[in-house]
Amino acid sequence: MTSYKVVELTTVTDEEMETVLNKKASEGWLFEGIHFAMRDSSKRPAMAFIVFTKEDKDV
Repeated sequence: MTSYKVVELTTVTDEEMETVLNKKASEGWLFEGIHFAMRDSSKRPAMAFIVFTKEDKDV
């Protein structure tokens, strides 16, 4: 069975994303993708959602 984890970032910087990616990878999570939430008034994303998966071996 596949488990999913979504991490929400409200501070979208390369350092914050790198920290989350490295932490979850060290915990055995596999990176699936990043989704950005944009504001109309800015070219920078307001939020980011980083999605990870992990196969459960107990099932």
